[in-house]
Amino acid sequence: MQNFKNKVAAITGAASGIGAALAESLARKGCNLALADINEANLENIANKLAHTGVKITQHVLDVSNQKAVANFASDVMKQHKGINLVINNAGVALAENIDQMSYGNFEWLMNINFWGVVYGTKEFLPYLKQSTDAHIVNVSSVFGLYAVPTQSAYNASKFAVRGFTESLQEELRIEGSDIQCTCVFPSGIKTNIAQNGRMGNTADLYHAEELRDKFDDYAHTTPEEAAENILTAVLTNKERALIGIDAYAMDLLQRLLPSRYKSVFVQGTKLANWWRARKESKA
Repeated sequence: MQNFKNKVAAITGAASGIGAALAESLARKGCNLALADINEANLENIANKLAHTGVKITQHVLDVSNQKAVANFASDVMKQHKGINLVINNAGVALAENIDQMSYGNFEWLMNINFWGVVYGTKEFLPYLKQSTDAHIVNVSSVFGLYAVPTQSAYNASKFAVRGFTESLQEELRIEGSDIQCTCVFPSGIKTNIAQNGRMGNTADLYHAEELRDKFDDYAHTTPEEAAENILTAVLTNKERALIGIDAYAMDLLQRLLPSRYKSVFVQGTKLANWWRARKESKA
């Protein structure tokens, strides 16, 4: 894909964060958009905001965890846009909870959105993408698809799964000699509402996860707009793997250098932080 002008892109999770930034950037580049999100009000706001760009924009209220709904979404995009070039499976949610206390309901809720949403979005659009000689799939994983951290087992599992699913897809497309390109994206701390809108389990307080959530923007060094531009550059350069944010590169390097021992860094770091917090509270 040499450019986005007059192409058609379908984006899930398009009403906020990286998805909204992708929509804005693509619209400026002349790309027609099929915007999908479960939040109808925010979705309409984004569409109205981009109306002046002159590209064709369709809105699709979508629960990506529903396979039939995603199938209908893909079908509607083809009917309304008469083709598809770029599919960005971006929708995602967060959960902080210890494994032993985690409810199956919370685990399934997250996996159905973060993992199955990517599977459905990929499989339902693949037949239509194969009709184009200029097609690309973007599946958004996370730096938590590269390494694991406490209270994030469900999120880690979903993002590791997206990584494995996408890398297998890349291999299959190569073997088939397909024209479809595929990128797996690993964003680090992005200034979005995913942490604030995520679920907090009743054991996450052991790691002060709620406080970390409230201060998420202090740790997030990359804006959604910067992330979007990096993702679109990866599409145009046919990168199969895109790290987003300087901390993503740092943590990827740590995991490569210490593939097993990196976990000790998190364990000792968490223990030290808890000790320091307890010490401060005892003096208060």
